[in-house]
Amino acid sequence: MNKQELIKKYKNLEGVWNAEGAEQARQIFLQDLEQLDEPQKPVVPQFVANFISEQKKQGHTLSYSIDASMSDRVAEWYWGNSDLFARAWLDGYEKEKRYLVRIIGITNYNSYLNYHKGEDKWTIESRMEIDAIRTEHTRKELESNGFGWVFDCPGIEIEEVE
Repeated sequence: MNKQELIKKYKNLEGVWNAEGAEQARQIFLQDLEQLDEPQKPVVPQFVANFISEQKKQGHTLSYSIDASMSDRVAEWYWGNSDLFARAWLDGYEKEKRYLVRIIGITNYNSYLNYHKGEDKWTIESRMEIDAIRTEHTRKELESNGFGWVFDCPGIEIEEVE
């Protein structure tokens, strides 16, 4: 029996219990049941979400996708997160949130925090849309590189992106 079936069962008992105390207990029980947490979908990076989505579109199974289809980047992530990957495949997932970070008040709009992958350096400049430069960052990336403060700074504009 799942949660919704149990709720329905107790809702259908209305009128069966005539005593005021029993009805009150039933109401409290229903309120508690309705507040139970549903399982949370795992959060995965965008590239993993893209991989799972593409594999499912092609009709591949979980086993096939693990064995034969992973790029180096997905495989590297998978080996440290295999349980999370399986849960995401079976139960669905949420993509890791990504953010644009912009300094407020710079008039030429060249004020985005960018990460240059090949040079392993961070800069403030125009928003870049090329593979070598990342302008959209996860909270984890920002925090692990010393930029966690941007979420609490009034001089910074944080925009969540899809």
